[in-house]
Amino acid sequence: MIKDNQKYFNRIHVVIDGLVVALSYVFAWFIRFRSGLFTLDPWYLSFDVYMSALIYIVPGYLVLYSIFQLYTAKRVQGRRLEAWHIVQANAIGLLVFFMVLYLTKQQNFARTMILVFFCVNIFAEIFVRNLIRYFLRDIRRKGYNQKHMILVGYSRATEQYIDRIIANPEWGYSIRGILDDHQPRGMEYKGVKVIGSIDNLLIILPQNRVDEIAITLGINEYHKLEYIVNMCEKSGVHTKFIPDYNNIIPTKPYTEDILGLPVINIRHVPLSNTVNIVLKRIVDIFGASVALILFSPIMLATAAAIKITAPGPLIFKQERVGLQNKTFDMYKFRSMVVQKESEERGEWTTKNDPRVTKVGKIIRKTSIDEMPQLFNVLKGDMSLVGPRPERPQFVEKFKEEIPRYMVKHQVRPGLTGWAQVNGYRGDTSIRKRIDYDLYYIENWTLGFDFKILFLTFFKGFVNKNAY
Repeated sequence: MIKDNQKYFNRIHVVIDGLVVALSYVFAWFIRFRSGLFTLDPWYLSFDVYMSALIYIVPGYLVLYSIFQLYTAKRVQGRRLEAWHIVQANAIGLLVFFMVLYLTKQQNFARTMILVFFCVNIFAEIFVRNLIRYFLRDIRRKGYNQKHMILVGYSRATEQYIDRIIANPEWGYSIRGILDDHQPRGMEYKGVKVIGSIDNLLIILPQNRVDEIAITLGINEYHKLEYIVNMCEKSGVHTKFIPDYNNIIPTKPYTEDILGLPVINIRHVPLSNTVNIVLKRIVDIFGASVALILFSPIMLATAAAIKITAPGPLIFKQERVGLQNKTFDMYKFRSMVVQKESEERGEWTTKNDPRVTKVGKIIRKTSIDEMPQLFNVLKGDMSLVGPRPERPQFVEKFKEEIPRYMVKHQVRPGLTGWAQVNGYRGDTSIRKRIDYDLYYIENWTLGFDFKILFLTFFKGFVNKNAY
């Protein structure tokens, strides 16, 4: 059975990790003391002294890998998450290593070698684990090392789950059939047949021929959950629940425990966490300050060009909707002729719009007109990265037309964003833009922000949809 295979595989994996740690450590020693890249002091410790530390290093790192869940099944675990856990485990290992050397007063133990070991071990672990991952996925794609399962209940969740299993044969899941009380025996979806009613679990489970049960009941049949779970728990077969609420909660919910009561939060918003808010704000203040210094010559030249070519104020203020639906004045370099408020159009700028000045065409195409928003960032109205803010009249319109539109106001609007670097700027699909904004909101990390800022330099400044 596959569960036994997983147990043996984990043991092999522990041995492989132990070898990788040991070899990385030896290789780090050679780089430090034999490669010629570093100067050698006449009093450096012997090879045997350094190698004696492996007695503690290898088991210590294996414990850390276990703590950071690096021995869970790789079927659907992402490579990035695994790599991140490897980095975290090695970072803790590095700190513990330094602390032990400090407490034992080992002044002659080369700290440089430990840093080299830290880098080599991370690279080697990620490389070896990806080799193992590709090997396992290859043999699963060929039909070996399969995990056999039964789906209980026929619903939209059933079809969506089958779609994903079929699209990813490297996961190694083999669906034996579906049990359902309403669909006739023999009815099938993409080759997976209904093989009986839910009560047939009483026959299937004692035979011990399945590795996993997935409960995919329709939402109107949830009263059967307790009965099904009790049957599965008695048999000892691993059971998971795939809820049929994708059309109700089409996002990434998360659960929390309230004194033993599980509570499902409909939307995961990392920026509702105080620590994340503070970190992002620090980056915003630092980044905006540096950007104002770097771009000050361009901003001064733009201001001069606007002043010379078009009478009127340099800065154009426009009301936008921001965090928690509060309005603020967003700053831009003026790119149009001065208009009375009553004459302004309640619509986007169109191609060959007569209101746009000659300088305005250039600064709008290159996004230079957005640079004064760095002051909005310093004030706290905006962030460097986030969903772009809209005018109140458009917000009122879109919130009625586009589901989940107002979710974007749970975070600060940004100078640039995930939608913008993917080409959704100006006169483009609002629905697509919201999809990208929601993905950003639910998957925010500081690293994601840095990625968007990096991409902005290559994709975000020149706007083909700006008129």
